[in-house]
Amino acid sequence: MKKSRRSFIKKLSGGLIVASAAPNLLCSQNDKHIFELEYRRRKFSVNDNIQIAAIGMGIQGFSNCGQATKVPGSKLVATCDLYDGRLQRSKEVFGDHLFTTRDYKEILARDDVDAVIISVPDHWHDHISIEALNSGKAVYCEKPMVHHPSEGHAVIEAQKKAKRPLQVGSQRVSSIITWKAKELFEQGVIGELNLVESWYDRQSALGAWQYSIPPDASQETIDWERFVGDAPKRPFDKVRFFRWRNYQDYGTGMAGDLFVHLFSAIHTILSSKGPNRVYASGGLRYWKDGRDVPDVFLGIYDYPKTDSHPAFNLQLRCNFVDGGGGGSKVRFIGSEGILEVNGGGLKLTRHKMPANPGYGGWDSFRTFNEKMQKEYVEWYHAHYPDPHPTVKEPAEVVYRAPEGYSAHYDHHANFIDSIRNGTPVYEDAVFGLRAAGPPLASNMSYFENKIVNWDPEAMRVV
Repeated sequence: MKKSRRSFIKKLSGGLIVASAAPNLLCSQNDKHIFELEYRRRKFSVNDNIQIAAIGMGIQGFSNCGQATKVPGSKLVATCDLYDGRLQRSKEVFGDHLFTTRDYKEILARDDVDAVIISVPDHWHDHISIEALNSGKAVYCEKPMVHHPSEGHAVIEAQKKAKRPLQVGSQRVSSIITWKAKELFEQGVIGELNLVESWYDRQSALGAWQYSIPPDASQETIDWERFVGDAPKRPFDKVRFFRWRNYQDYGTGMAGDLFVHLFSAIHTILSSKGPNRVYASGGLRYWKDGRDVPDVFLGIYDYPKTDSHPAFNLQLRCNFVDGGGGGSKVRFIGSEGILEVNGGGLKLTRHKMPANPGYGGWDSFRTFNEKMQKEYVEWYHAHYPDPHPTVKEPAEVVYRAPEGYSAHYDHHANFIDSIRNGTPVYEDAVFGLRAAGPPLASNMSYFENKIVNWDPEAMRVV
C-alpha cells in the first residue's frame, strides 16, 4: 500500500511550484461586504491522504499541526522535537499512532512522509528545508525562511532542483482579506500610493516571548547540543531553549518574527518585490531579562517605482511595551483615500483632493487688503470655475471576513492543494526571501548602526 500511495502522490504533484494565485473572494451588499470562501470538504481514502510530519513542536508547531490536520485529505504521521515532553504531548493531542523522534533526519528518511512542517528556531530553517527538499519532501517552513539574508539563495536553488512545493508560513499571504485589499488597490480606489504605515504591538510577558518553562527541563529531557547546531557553543541553558526568540544566536527578533508578517501582506497587496533602502532604530526599554534583541523596534524603507506601484515610503513599528494593549494594522495611504487592513477585515476611506485649491481659512488670502481680496476673488473664479456636480460616493466602506474564518487554515489548505493538484503555492522560496530580506536587513541596520541598501530584484544586500 505504501508504494501505491507514494506513486499516487508523486504523480499528482510533479513539477516546480512557483508564483501565486488568488483565492475566491467576495460577495457584497451595499457598503457592507462579507467574504465567502468555498472550503474544501472532499473526502479522501486512506491511500490518498497527504501524510505530514512536523519538525519542531513548540507553540507554532502545535498550531500548524492543528490547522493542517483540519484540511481534508491530510494526516499527521510523525513529530520531531528536542524536548521529550513535547513529543509526549503530540501523542496526547494528535494520537498514539504518531512516530516520534528527536532526530529530524529519521523523519526525512521515512517513505510514508510526503511533506514536513518545519517550526524550529530560525537558525535551523535553511538547513532542514534544504535537506527536506533534497529528500523529496514538500516543505512548509515557518517564517522567516532564513536566519541571514545570504542563506536564502541556497533554499531557492534547492526548491528549483527538487521541483517540490515549498511554502513559507506567513499566513496573511493566503488571507482573503489580503487579496481583497489587493483587488481594491489595483482598482485605484486610494489614488496614487505615497505611504504605507504598519505596526504590530503587544503588552504582555508572553507576547514579549517570556514563555513558560516546564519544571522537568534538563539536559536529560532536552537535546541541547542538537538545538545549538551551528550557533555559538554554550553550556546548557533552559531559558535560551524555551525563549530562543530573545537571542540573536537562534532567532531574528521582532523583525524576523513580526515584521515578516507585515512585509508578506504588503508585498502581496502591492505585487511588490521590496524596498531598496533600509534603516532601523529602537532599543531595549522594558524587558531587560537577559535578551540581546530590542523590545521597541522601528523601520523606515524606501520603495522604488515599479510596474505595480509608484515609489513610496514604508514605516513599521513593533512595541512590546504598548500601554494601549497592543494590536496590529497596515494602512495604505494614497492621494484619494486610505486602506486599513487587519486580520478580521479592512476599511476603505475615501477623501478626494478638491479639484480647485480654494482660498480663505488658514490662508494668506485673509492678509490681503480689501481691494486685493476682491481682485483675487474675481481672478480665482475666472481661473477655477465651479466644477460640475458629481454623484456622492460613500466616505467609508467596510469589508470583513466571515465568522470563524482562519487565514492560517487557508494557508495550510493551499499547501496541501499544491502537493495534491500541482497548484501554485502562495509563498514560495523567492517570495520568502523577498519577505525576509528587508526585515533581516533591518537587524543589520540596527545592530551595525547604518543604512542598508537592498537589491529587491537580486535579493541581496548591496
